[in-house]
Amino acid sequence: MDVFEAIRQRRSIGKVKPDPIEKEKIEKLLEAATWAPNHFHTEPWKFFVLTGEGRRPLGRTLAAIAKESMDDPSTTENQAKLKKAEEKPFRAPVVIAVAVIPSDNPKVINIEEVGAVNAAIQNMLLAAHALGLGAIWRTGKPTYHSKMKQLFGLREQDEVLGFIYLGYPDMSPLKGKRVSFTEKTKWIEVDTI
Repeated sequence: MDVFEAIRQRRSIGKVKPDPIEKEKIEKLLEAATWAPNHFHTEPWKFFVLTGEGRRPLGRTLAAIAKESMDDPSTTENQAKLKKAEEKPFRAPVVIAVAVIPSDNPKVINIEEVGAVNAAIQNMLLAAHALGLGAIWRTGKPTYHSKMKQLFGLREQDEVLGFIYLGYPDMSPLKGKRVSFTEKTKWIEVDTI
């Protein structure tokens, strides 16, 4: 698959089949991720591959985080919301939690570590598309909650940057549309700044 074609055609696929994904394909995604650019060769990424009942602790953590914002978690409505939060990881047969583990090297700038892991995630998404898998990068406030750090055994300075939900597509990809790069680009050819 041509890289330009993959970039233009890849879309978030939020609905996938429950069919298992071959371990070799998951490993290819992880390998692709590790080839992302990273300053000082810190390789600041960490991956947690959740399958089967291994997704259950993530669901419990999502429910625990949701419960914190409820005045009365025991109501029927809130119990349904908590159950729904607990089942979220089961929307896909594989969930890969991706974290940034910043280097302790004093030369390293933290935002560059985050950028490197985001690039690793993009590599995974493109590789998933090339392998015929559906993927969606899910984030949101619970992603950055301290309970997520606890779940994955992360340090205070580490962060979960998202969850890649993977499976074989059970929907047609949506059409993509972007504003032309010309509207977002300024060419600077002489000293005008």
